[in-house]
This record gives sequence, C-alpha cells and structure tokens, in this order.
Amino acid sequence: MNFIPKCADCSVENPVCINIKGKGPAYCPTLHMKDIVEASLSEYELPGIKSFALNASIQEGECYVNKDLGNPHARFAIKPRIQETIEFANKMGYRRLGLAFCGGLKYEAKIVSDILNEQGFEVASVMCKVGQTPKEFLGIQQEQKVAPDNFESMCSPITQAKLLNAAKTEFNIILGLCVGHDSLLMRYSEPLCTVLVAKDRVTGHNPLAAIQLYRSYYRKLKEEKFKEGGNLIISAHSNK
Repeated sequence: MNFIPKCADCSVENPVCINIKGKGPAYCPTLHMKDIVEASLSEYELPGIKSFALNASIQEGECYVNKDLGNPHARFAIKPRIQETIEFANKMGYRRLGLAFCGGLKYEAKIVSDILNEQGFEVASVMCKVGQTPKEFLGIQQEQKVAPDNFESMCSPITQAKLLNAAKTEFNIILGLCVGHDSLLMRYSEPLCTVLVAKDRVTGHNPLAAIQLYRSYYRKLKEEKFKEGGNLIISAHSNK
C-alpha cells in the first residue's frame, strides 16, 4: 500500500475525523486507512498507555473555561504549557522528572527545575554537552563547528537519555534541544517525553512566528530552496 495521507491539505468544512456525519477527500486516512486506524487502537491497551492517553485528554479539556456555553468561540485557554506539564505529571503520579536541556537555555533550565522542585517533584537534569566528548568523535570538520579551530563538546542526547534512564526518571521534559538532538533523546529515553521548549534561535524559541509570517517577512520559506548548509542555492523570485 502506498497511500499517502494529507490531512494538512484538507479543506472539508465538516471533516469526518471530527464530525460523525462529515466527509473527507480522497487522501483522508479516516476513510481510506481504516485498517491501520483500528490496529493502532490496540496499542492503547498496553500497560500504562491507556491511562497516559486518558490523562492527556483530560488535561486538554482542563485547559479551557466557558465550556458549558456551547459556542466554541466562547472557550478560551487559561494554562501555559509549564502548568499543563506539572498538572499532567501529577495526574500520572510521577514524582521524579527528567529535564534534558540545551546549554544555551541553562538559565531557563534552572528556573524550570526550581519550579518543579517547588511543586514537589524530584528533578534529574542533564545538559546537552554532558561528557565533554569532542565533536571530532562524530567526524566533524573544523569549518562545520560553531567556532572553527576551537575545542567544542558535542551535544550528546543519547548520553542525556542514558543518564536520565539511570536516574530512573518517570517522565522526561525536553527544553530547547536542537533539531535532531531532540529526536535522538526521544528514541533512547526509556520513559515517555514531552517538549516544553522547541529551539528556534532566531524567534526566541517560538518556531510558529516564522510560519505565521510566511506571507511577509518569511516568504523565503516558500520562495527559496536551501541545501544542507542552509545557504541559498536558487530563488523562485531572484529577479525581484
């Protein structure tokens, strides 16, 4: 089967995924991938998974007020993500949390750790540069470093995960790890993870800003193509 779901392209006013009488386009996975949908539901029966998913849904509902008014536009959110994370961890009965953070957010990591400690959690925190492993271990070239011809410790999310595993954390919080590093942390972490901060060096760690401005200040995201190093190689509007 080579069916490719494209929910992001759906323009159906009442899509079937959220409306029992709704409809869906030809690429709708709810309509055309029912075997996988049904098979996936068995995973929720695994030990600990259903309660985790249940509490995640409960947490979602608790983030809104005015729910009894019926009109969805009357609802509004009242909880920042750090509060959601704390409440969810309490729902699950977690007491020891892991904090995997980027060295560039060490100040913020201390604040988060202090908040979690004040909320009664025990926090194991590990910075990305732990172990002082030189970047040469990965085969990096000098010109590929942040500061060429200087010693640089590599970010080691696998080490972060292994250290948190050894500390027997019950739930790991990712704070500003780089693209790819966060992926490795989640792969090697034994407990489930959540992202508190997604790194974006340009927008103050608010990646959505560039997406929301793609029609104006960040038009290059659609008009230009980038190679591996992030350098411009071709522009669809180079004559402007």
